[in-house]
Amino acid sequence: MKTNTTESGARAAIRFPVLFVGAGPGDPDLITVKGQWALSNADLVIYAGSLVPDALLKWTREKAEVRNSAGLSLPQILDAMIRAHDAGKRVVRLHTGDPSLYGAIHEQMAGLRKAGVPYGVIPGVSAAFAAAAALGIEFTLPEITQTLILTRMAGKTPVPQNESLEKLAAHGASLVIYLSMGHIQEMQRILSETYGASAPCVIAYRVSHPDQRIIRTTVSELQEAAFAAGIDRQALVLIGKAVDGMADGDIPASRLYDETFTHGFRKACGPP
Repeated sequence: MKTNTTESGARAAIRFPVLFVGAGPGDPDLITVKGQWALSNADLVIYAGSLVPDALLKWTREKAEVRNSAGLSLPQILDAMIRAHDAGKRVVRLHTGDPSLYGAIHEQMAGLRKAGVPYGVIPGVSAAFAAAAALGIEFTLPEITQTLILTRMAGKTPVPQNESLEKLAAHGASLVIYLSMGHIQEMQRILSETYGASAPCVIAYRVSHPDQRIIRTTVSELQEAAFAAGIDRQALVLIGKAVDGMADGDIPASRLYDETFTHGFRKACGPP
């Protein structure tokens, strides 16, 4: 009996770090293996129910406590995580996409640090990359565009002036605009002035969800296309030469597999 009591006390003393897990863009099979493992071993899962589909919860174990954070405030979320941690439970905070991008996790991490609770982060697939996969494109094309900008327009959450859409779009890089469908008219105006009214662009709605929609349009018809589809949220806008639908022959081949190019893993084997 003495041994069992000691073992029970040792188990009670174990404290697991809170894990922030990226759920991916929506498809429950696009969560990472590490994220799936965390969910399947969690005692408490707090998930962002306004964006994370219930289908992701199939990875949780039957006895796990599952709470939707959509109706909770920051203090309530922190209190639940801290209490569960102190009780020796495994806690997963499940966020949509990748938690480092528009995940509002910094304030949660700060609260955990203040309470002396350790935490870790398991990354996830962001909707921008799920959209690229759905389109079958590469954001970074040799000699054409080597920069990808992920941004949002100012709304209830302000954007620093030097990160305004006007300034970022002026670069002409591959651009993915999050959380801004409510400002589609202003977005169209800015993109018309930077990429041009005739520039091809894409509206990617609920990428990887069963009701996914990919709408190809042009900047001049962007607002009309969004309104016609009834899309005013949960969508990205993609623009840039990577989504222009350029012919394959117009895109220079990468040096990586060029037979005339020598690098650290292969010597040139073809004519210069």
